[in-house]
Amino acid sequence: MSDKSNETGDKKKLSLSSGTLSTKKLELTKTVDAGKIRQSFSHGRSKAVTFEVKKKRIITDRAQKKPVTLSNAELEKRKKLLEMAAAGDKKKLETQKVLEAVDAKRYDSLNQKKVEAAAIEKAEVDERNRLEAEKKAEIDRLAAVKEKAMAAEKARQDIAEKEAVAQQAERGNGKSDKPKSDAPTSFMAGGRIKTKKYGDDEGGDSKKDRKTLSLGKKNKHKSVVYSVADAMAGDGLGRQRSDAARRRALNKKLGKKMAPADAVAKVRDVIVPEMITVQELSNRMAIRAGELIKKLMGLGVMATVNQNIDADTAELVISEYGQNIIRVSDSDIEDGLIPADDAANLKKPRSPVVTVMGHVDHGKTSLLDAIRKTDVVAGESGGITQHIGAYQVKLAGGKSITFIDTPGHAAFSEMRSRGADVTDVVILVVAADDGIKEQTVEALNHAKAANVPIIVAINKIDKPGADANRVRTELLSHELVTEEMGGDIQAVEVSAKQGLNIDKLEEAILLQAEILELAANPDRDAIGSVVESRVEKGRGAVSTVLIQRGTLKVGDIFVSGSQWGKVRALIDDKGKKIKFAGPSVPVEVLGFSGAPLPGDSFVVVTEEAKARDIADYRAQKTKDRKALQMRKNSMDLLMKGASDTDVKTLSIIIKSDVQGSVEAIVGSLEKIPSDEVQIRVLHTGVGAINESDITLAQTTNAFIVGFNVRSNPQARLLASKENIEIRYYSIIYDVIDDIKTIVSGLLTPERRENFLGYAEIREVFNITKVGKVAGCYVTSGVVKRGSKVRLLRDNVVIHEGSLKTLKRFKDEVKEAKESYECGMAFENYNDIKIGDVIECFDVSEIKRTID
Repeated sequence: MSDKSNETGDKKKLSLSSGTLSTKKLELTKTVDAGKIRQSFSHGRSKAVTFEVKKKRIITDRAQKKPVTLSNAELEKRKKLLEMAAAGDKKKLETQKVLEAVDAKRYDSLNQKKVEAAAIEKAEVDERNRLEAEKKAEIDRLAAVKEKAMAAEKARQDIAEKEAVAQQAERGNGKSDKPKSDAPTSFMAGGRIKTKKYGDDEGGDSKKDRKTLSLGKKNKHKSVVYSVADAMAGDGLGRQRSDAARRRALNKKLGKKMAPADAVAKVRDVIVPEMITVQELSNRMAIRAGELIKKLMGLGVMATVNQNIDADTAELVISEYGQNIIRVSDSDIEDGLIPADDAANLKKPRSPVVTVMGHVDHGKTSLLDAIRKTDVVAGESGGITQHIGAYQVKLAGGKSITFIDTPGHAAFSEMRSRGADVTDVVILVVAADDGIKEQTVEALNHAKAANVPIIVAINKIDKPGADANRVRTELLSHELVTEEMGGDIQAVEVSAKQGLNIDKLEEAILLQAEILELAANPDRDAIGSVVESRVEKGRGAVSTVLIQRGTLKVGDIFVSGSQWGKVRALIDDKGKKIKFAGPSVPVEVLGFSGAPLPGDSFVVVTEEAKARDIADYRAQKTKDRKALQMRKNSMDLLMKGASDTDVKTLSIIIKSDVQGSVEAIVGSLEKIPSDEVQIRVLHTGVGAINESDITLAQTTNAFIVGFNVRSNPQARLLASKENIEIRYYSIIYDVIDDIKTIVSGLLTPERRENFLGYAEIREVFNITKVGKVAGCYVTSGVVKRGSKVRLLRDNVVIHEGSLKTLKRFKDEVKEAKESYECGMAFENYNDIKIGDVIECFDVSEIKRTID
């Protein structure tokens, strides 16, 4: 609101005042209107401000009555003045806005604090209400418990009173000549005795006659109230038998009446495992644990009810009581798991199981592709097989053959061994242009150890330089004589790439199968062998199982190694779901509790509890074996002594897609020779790398190897945060080469000396603050500053160190060549004499590698 004052009513103009011309004054009309305005601020503050309103002055020519035109410079000057005024007003407006924003923020902060205080107060009130409610509920619960206890006490009192009345009546019948007490007693639980109240009508002063008899230190608050007359009567209330003693006497009396004259102790058959607790032995013998503990103490064995005793000690105790012992072992749970062979009349012909073996890159998988008319080798990393594959091929005549493909690389020796154990026939693939190699000989040894027939497939006969006779000749050195050379080993020349003679190879397999007369009983529970296992996302543990006997059906309960499960699905080698699988059929089984080890037996059982018990027993056995191995390794390190304290450790965690690859990698790492670096595999597993692997690596300072697997997003984030190294591989060659490189980097480098030259000391100078300086003559080679030196006296080394200074005349030099004179001083050594010889040499470090 504005409050204007001192305003003029009419406008004044420039004119002469009235009067004579000489007395008139020249006046100027006012162009400024003044006034006051009250400016409002925050928090109710205000201020009165005086303002002026300047009116625009228009200068006109009196004569022409026209506006005067201003020059451009004047207009520009006025424009700048107006802009400056506008800028000042804008700055004031911005300042006002900032002040208002600060005030609003302060009000919001105050309101927020009030809201928070109200919330805290409400929470405190709720907490107090909750505590009061809990307190009330606890009081109610205690009252209920007290009421129940009182009811139980009253019931016990009633029972005790009835027993006391019965005994009193019996005592009255037997001793009628004794005077009866004027105050019959009532026996209550806990030994408390009360008497009836004595009235004046019974005679005598009851207050004087009644006395109080304490029942001992434990029950001082409980007392027996009886009269002096009762004590004089001799009823002996102070020495009454307890309720428990009376019950024991009654039970003993009844037991004698009911027991026959010729009763003898019952002889029991007590089943005792290798270790058993005293309490469990007591339950099986039907004898109190206290008696067994006394018996054990008599035998010199101190044990409580919860401690274990061995089977020998338990046998001594059982024989003391005349009972029979039946000793069992934990391994008895596996008895009868795999039954004996079936009768011949129950067996039916089955397909042969053929394992393909040979050296790496000799064409094993390509040969199988030619038989199956597929291309498996194209999908393998590096063009080499790194898993065991099982396939079943149906021939034109209706017969079928089950093939097992094994890797040929040296690291997969365990896989080839398992393949030979489950097979009927071994096909040994040898390249015609390469001959017999290391893994070929190893495959031969596996086949001989498994005692299975061998068929030699001479592959790559279409290549230039192929010589099949050379292969037959080399086989003679390994005691394999082919039919062409008068032996019994079939040899077939094939070409997997061109598909030559594939039918002849199939005929040779079927001929060998007919000779073996392969048969199995399909009408029984399935028994097989695990060929390969892995963990898949969304499917869990998946294993390739080769059925050897019986038929596996969906829903069967099985045990395999330390794992068990129930068959959820069966998938054949073509990826189709099937409901059952008979003998010689490779099938993928879903439903394992965990990934079993390749080579483990696969047995169907009738009960789930039995499968779980067997799996638990095997898992514990494996755990104990690993713990024993760890203790053995620790003892080996202790026996080596303090000289091995500098042994470095390389910790590795290995995760792979299948269990067989894990075994191959671990086996290859164990073969890396190194006395200075110990390769320690902390953990192996099948499946993706997870957070627990990263945590273990962080704790043990290990790095993680992922073979054909990747880490999940959470593990990648944690590994990046903790700087844990994860290396991914798809070819086993790369894994082994990288580990060898890391081990080589941890080896102490080899130190090698390089001779430089000799110098003879011809003079010795004593220099203040420096010490002794040798004046030398370089007799051969060169002497370099900073190099290592040896001081020889009469061809005996008396000092080895380094040069402190090397001078020629007064200048420091880097080196002194042959036939030059120089001055030398040793680092921290002054025992030098004329005639001594200085040997100068360098030490270089050479990096060691593992081949």
